[in-house]
Amino acid sequence: MTRYIRRAAAFCVLLLVALLVNTAWLQVLQAPSYGGNPANRRPTIARYERPRGQILVGGRAVTGSRDTGEQLRYERTYTDGPLYAPVTGFASQRYGTTFLEHAEDAVLSGTDPLVAGLPLFAAGPRARPAGGDVVTTIDPGAQRAAFDGLGGRKGAVAAVEPTTGRILALVSTPSYDPAELSGNGPAVAAAWARLTADPDQPLLNRAVRQTYPPGSTFKVVTAAAALEAGVVRDLDARTWSPDPYRLPGSTTRLVNEGEGCRNASLRHAFEWSCNTVFAKLGVDVGAEAMKETAERFGFNDSGLRIPFWVAPSTFDASADRAQLALSSIGQFNTRATPLQMAMVAAAVAAGGQVPTPYLVERTVRPGGGVVSAAGSRPLRQVMGPATAARLRELMCDVVTDGTGGNAAIPGAIVGGKTGTAQHGVGNSGTPYAWFVSWAQGARDLSPRVAVAVVVEDAAARRGDISGGGTAAPIARAVMEAVLRTPPAP
Repeated sequence: MTRYIRRAAAFCVLLLVALLVNTAWLQVLQAPSYGGNPANRRPTIARYERPRGQILVGGRAVTGSRDTGEQLRYERTYTDGPLYAPVTGFASQRYGTTFLEHAEDAVLSGTDPLVAGLPLFAAGPRARPAGGDVVTTIDPGAQRAAFDGLGGRKGAVAAVEPTTGRILALVSTPSYDPAELSGNGPAVAAAWARLTADPDQPLLNRAVRQTYPPGSTFKVVTAAAALEAGVVRDLDARTWSPDPYRLPGSTTRLVNEGEGCRNASLRHAFEWSCNTVFAKLGVDVGAEAMKETAERFGFNDSGLRIPFWVAPSTFDASADRAQLALSSIGQFNTRATPLQMAMVAAAVAAGGQVPTPYLVERTVRPGGGVVSAAGSRPLRQVMGPATAARLRELMCDVVTDGTGGNAAIPGAIVGGKTGTAQHGVGNSGTPYAWFVSWAQGARDLSPRVAVAVVVEDAAARRGDISGGGTAAPIARAVMEAVLRTPPAP
């Protein structure tokens, strides 16, 4: 009898061991395949069982969560959705996440271990903490001024604080309401189909994901290269530049929209945007020096994150001298995002140094504890302080005496550069109207804001040398909004 009991006990132990082995096999070795199985809805249900954290602008939440009472319980909501869409992106139960909703998803969804007060006890979806909040650097007044200034036109605005790299405005139009994509029903699918089929591409973030020929605004970079290389030593000396200028090794003649560019000084050429002068300066500086200067400003950098990815701005110096001349006036293969051109203006405003731009000031736990903070940003030396001072002088001249008068702000020091970029087959497209600028208030020790504006469908006349009539007023409104705001502590 005892022998049968021992056998039964051994069999029970064997069954228990088999059960434990099978459980371990399922829970440890097979868990990834089950977790990633499209038929497994448990991770998705867990993801939406709690409210998502907030994205804050100027201390106010511009996002929220709505209890639908359905299996995927909480759905994302947005305040002023079209205004902040280039910043927040969307968080969709059907189409995933973009921009800050994607880059900061771990904090917002509460899956980041640092969001929980006691991470070791936060394992598993049942113990998942509420989402943390993301505090942005955006100035709500500047954002609104940029959005209203663009109106219904296609274009973008980027504004940064020159000394810190804080992004103060990031606007792209036409925009869309991210709330239309939040759920997973038929209305969301219809909105997605409409937005993706729209030829104006409202889902495209033109401020950071679209590159344009920067046109004459790139002459800031070319002027810096010429001054740093010693090709120009006196702002008022003649540059010995013919008008028209025959591109080296070709029969193509480059001309100017305005008068007085023949042998013009750098000051006059900068004020009135003489193509011939700057094309020749680019050739005189040389391909390598032009490329090095452009890259110090941030061109050809494919690794910029703010925290989401920014399309690289490009300067190609590998072509022949004729093409180098065109690249040096912001045409040919030279391409830039509005954020990149805002950083060009910021480098001048900040005395030749430029910090890495950033959009997130800090992330915080639901209780208010800081998870991470931006802190001080590394500085990149773009040019010498003397060169920056001379460029500030030139940019101020553009506003006071040149093509950028529409950007002037009473009582403030404003520097700017206008630009009209040709594009399309045979330059047949409507020129892009550009303006880059910076402003310093009467009581400020240094410039407070640098701005870049591009308008794709500007109604600018060909006779206009630059985008001063279309883009400059938008930049002025953004700069005024920032100067009215007390400086950040």
